Amino acid sequence: MTILVTRPSPSGEQLVARLRTLGRVAYHSPLIEFAPGNQLAELPGKLAALMPQDLVFVLSQHAVKYADRALVQQGQHWPDFVSYYAIGRTTGLLMHKANSLPIIYPQDGETSETLLTLSALQPQAIKGRQALILRGNGGRELLADTLRERGVDVSYCECYRRSPLYYDGSEQSSSWQRAGINTLVVTSGEMLQQLYTLVPDYYRTSWLLSCTLVVVSERLATLARQLGWHTIRVAENADNDALIRALK
Repeated sequence: MTILVTRPSPSGEQLVARLRTLGRVAYHSPLIEFAPGNQLAELPGKLAALMPQDLVFVLSQHAVKYADRALVQQGQHWPDFVSYYAIGRTTGLLMHKANSLPIIYPQDGETSETLLTLSALQPQAIKGRQALILRGNGGRELLADTLRERGVDVSYCECYRRSPLYYDGSEQSSSWQRAGINTLVVTSGEMLQQLYTLVPDYYRTSWLLSCTLVVVSERLATLARQLGWHTIRVAENADNDALIRALK
């Protein structure tokens, strides 16, 4: 097994280092990079506008890092009168480390679907509240749309921006194939589509779609099947521990 990890730095580099420690052959080629979001300066005001028992949702570790850094730089603190929700355990623990406040997150899985099953987020519990979603540029609308259906007034704060990293598709595909890559780790639908588009038709049919693909949700597995992959493993969630278990 020769593994290509496409998740961004630093998580991708950390995963490759751990795999190599375990004796695996692994390479890192990130497909996206991150930068501060366009609405970070507005974050203190958006948080201050919330009322007691309103909701703050944190959708990734990157949202935590950029948001917390912005608050520290502006001499502000996370308010202690709202309820905080994280997309999953890893993001929740990082958020708790940043603000020492209670963070609610699903015990299994790291998807909007799983988050929305929590009893505290059912219509009778949240109708009439405000919710602020901390996220990157773009992304899925399922969480916001469902919260609105449940009677919540939803707003966003773009805390970070994802930008694609560009490669020469033919040259990079040839290099990956020569390296013996036969297992791919992809952690978002955006990156899966980007990888598929990057690789030219010849390498797509002769190499890419024959690789084992490791993804982090059934939703991604469904997308992968639609694109033409046949051998797909679904990790329990998106953290590196779960990915290593899926790769064993």
